[in-house]
Amino acid sequence: MGGSHYDIFFLGAGSMAEALIRGITGSGLLPPERVTAANRSNAERLRELSAKYGIRAAFSEEEKIEALARAEVVVLGMKPKDAAEAIVSLRPHLAPRQLVVSVIAGLSTGVIQNLLGRRQPVARTMPNTSSQIGLGAAGIAFSPEVGGEDRERVLALFRAVGLAAVVEEELLDAVTAVSGSGPAYIYYMMEAMMEAAGRLGLSPDAARELVVQTVRGAAETVRLTGEEPAELRRRVTSPGGTTQAAIETLERMGFREAVIRAMERAAERAGELGAAIAAEAEGRS
Repeated sequence: MGGSHYDIFFLGAGSMAEALIRGITGSGLLPPERVTAANRSNAERLRELSAKYGIRAAFSEEEKIEALARAEVVVLGMKPKDAAEAIVSLRPHLAPRQLVVSVIAGLSTGVIQNLLGRRQPVARTMPNTSSQIGLGAAGIAFSPEVGGEDRERVLALFRAVGLAAVVEEELLDAVTAVSGSGPAYIYYMMEAMMEAAGRLGLSPDAARELVVQTVRGAAETVRLTGEEPAELRRRVTSPGGTTQAAIETLERMGFREAVIRAMERAAERAGELGAAIAAEAEGRS
């Protein structure tokens, strides 16, 4: 069902759109000629995506409207500041049956429906940047209007670039805090580890290689063994040894609490951004 051929139209051609296009075409989910991309003004970017993946590009307003009419699935991938205006401009051209998939942070299904002036089927998603290498983690919420076949299509689309979890819409701010912003927390930790390695005398190249492999190995160990991180940590930590000395220092510096507070703040900020988008949309709908 999720694998049946259909046309998909990407409005917005940023890095997330490209990750999805690469996933769709690379996995054979859809043939490239079934995929069309358009953006606000950057024709060069569209030519690049078309050359790279064999997809269609819609440059003119007429081509966009034609691609829109052909598509069963329309992916909204524009910047949040351009979203309200772009969605309102879709209103006259969307058919009630077409599925709208949003990858715009903070934009609720209700706000999208208000901007469209009808109860359009909408899937709201929160993917992350690891989708670019096929290891993404996406939270997905569906409006009640989304039917079984459309749900399958959305799940197949995001599974082509990683893992997809269906959640209640009110939990998407939490998903944003965990996996949406999450790669950055790990990168920040890696930055600190590389800096420390340098201070301890390792060359930048050695520091980078050791840190990257350590983080990669730790994540894969959790994934492959199915064990709890706390249990794995305990096994590495010999009483009175080097790891215990390091962990005690992290605890003393409030590491765990800092991570928890940071994620709570990220979720709170997602809510604030959503409210700001909703307020702007209110003025346009």
